[in-house]
Amino acid sequence: MNLKAELKRQMEVVGRGTVELISSAELEAKLSRSLETGRPLRVKAGFDPTAPDLHLGHTVLIRKMRHFQELGHHVVFLIGDFTGMIGDPTGRWETRVALTEEEVKRNALTYQEQTFKILDPEKTEVVFNSSWMKGMTAQGLIELAARYSVARMLERDDFRKRYTEQRPISIHEFLYPLIQGYDTVHLEADVELGGTDQKFNLLVGRDLQRAYGQEPQVVITMPLLEGTDGIQKMSKSYGNYIGVTEPPGEIYGKIMSISDDLMVRYYELLSSVTLEELEGLKDGMAGGRVHPMESKRALAREIVTRYYDERAAGEAEEQFNARFSERKSLAEMAEDDTVDVFEMSEPMPLFKVVAELRNTSSSEAVRLIKSGAVRIMDGKVTDTKYLVSPGEDKVIRVGKKFFRILKA
Repeated sequence: MNLKAELKRQMEVVGRGTVELISSAELEAKLSRSLETGRPLRVKAGFDPTAPDLHLGHTVLIRKMRHFQELGHHVVFLIGDFTGMIGDPTGRWETRVALTEEEVKRNALTYQEQTFKILDPEKTEVVFNSSWMKGMTAQGLIELAARYSVARMLERDDFRKRYTEQRPISIHEFLYPLIQGYDTVHLEADVELGGTDQKFNLLVGRDLQRAYGQEPQVVITMPLLEGTDGIQKMSKSYGNYIGVTEPPGEIYGKIMSISDDLMVRYYELLSSVTLEELEGLKDGMAGGRVHPMESKRALAREIVTRYYDERAAGEAEEQFNARFSERKSLAEMAEDDTVDVFEMSEPMPLFKVVAELRNTSSSEAVRLIKSGAVRIMDGKVTDTKYLVSPGEDKVIRVGKKFFRILKA
């Protein structure tokens, strides 16, 4: 094996789709040592089972874990059943309601079933942080807390803003990043993965490893995947998500509804195509040699096959073809001058837009949205307060009526 060439390949695979490596030089040194000694890196990612199901946004991180597995490294899938009962304060302006132990256990079981559709279960070490945290004494917790300062905690944006605005911060919320960091110490992780919103918590792990005399882990942050609207991050609350347990036809149809630009991003973060194939796709689309619709079909088939099988993907494609063979998609209708136009000068909550489009009351607009009768660019939106921005590339469907959104 050419170690130099293999190191370059591994750095490229690991770096694909990442936002930040802290630090790239440290990762290169760890990978180089791993190749020379034959010792795989210990790669950790933690998941609090706060909800019973996953969407494609969650799987961005799990796909990166799979990349490490394919490179021969050891993946530790940590289920935060202990931290889940505290509740991650990240991005919260008030104390999160803690889950019960029964809720956490039920959600954790579902997490494992869904993640093993991506990860190789034979190469995945599943651990629960309650297995070491429940045995920690009060003295041990005090010793852990003594290794981090309140000043460092208040460097977090959410904690600092809540403190400045005199919003309550419960003491147990400070324990969350401390325990997540201690998980890293206990597992002696070489690398930890997380979303961009988890950066502070991941860096606490580096600090605590130094405090405990360990080599600090490399932190890799992954992007928060945009939902089908191409604007907001994928979330159930925005109604722009694609759930991994949704019916095959729903998954296929939602992927077909995304924009061409968003499709390329989904390929980068969700697909198994190689880096060379990805570059070929980009070049082909830019040069007009690759039709975006066919690429989107291929992506939809791949995603449905991953969570179901090839037969389900084929049936989903047939359903889609039958449904859309005689009418344009909303993305195509964005270019159709015959579609009714709705002009707006500034962003408006969706319920107000729908009320004006249908010439109806706000309460009726809310009912329509919550019932699933409203779509933006083929993506169903059920969040009544979703902000609609003016732009020539957007089409809203309310019931069977279509409207282009133009800037006044």
